[in-house]
Parts: sequence; C-alpha cells; structure tokens
Amino acid sequence: MPNAMTSMSSREFNQGTGDAKKAALNGPVCITDRGRPAFVLLSFDHYRQLLGDQPSLVEMLCSTPGAGDVDFEVPKLGEFARPATFD
Repeated sequence: MPNAMTSMSSREFNQGTGDAKKAALNGPVCITDRGRPAFVLLSFDHYRQLLGDQPSLVEMLCSTPGAGDVDFEVPKLGEFARPATFD
C-alpha cells in the first residue's frame, strides 16, 4: 500500500526529477504550480492498480451487441474543403 502523498513545487520537480521518481515509488507525488496542485506523478505499477481490469474503449465498443451492424460513411475531405479567399 502506498504511503501518504508527497508534495513538491514545479521548481523542485524540475531540479530534482530523480528525487521525484524515488518518492513516487512510495506513493503519489503532487507537483504544485504557484502553490496549487497541478500534476500527480505515479509509479507505473500504481497507475496500473488505479486502472484495474477495465476494458479499453475499443474493447467495450467491440463487445456491444450490434456494434458491427452500424453503417458509417466517412465523407471525403474534398467535400468540406474550399479554396481560401483573401480580400
């Protein structure tokens, strides 16, 4: 189980990415920008735990009954493109 969240400023992060990566092994690292939380750095293992076994969007669409029965025509780009006019 990860430890409490570590916090560092964006300046500290920029000057010590190695320290941030080491801290992320123990739990999430909150990176602040002007004192406000802006980003969270996670180890890849922790990220995968957060995702769980959720199917991807493509897997969900493929498993939807009747999804293959939808006809969809992609319009040609030329149908929408017009020459530019400069006044």
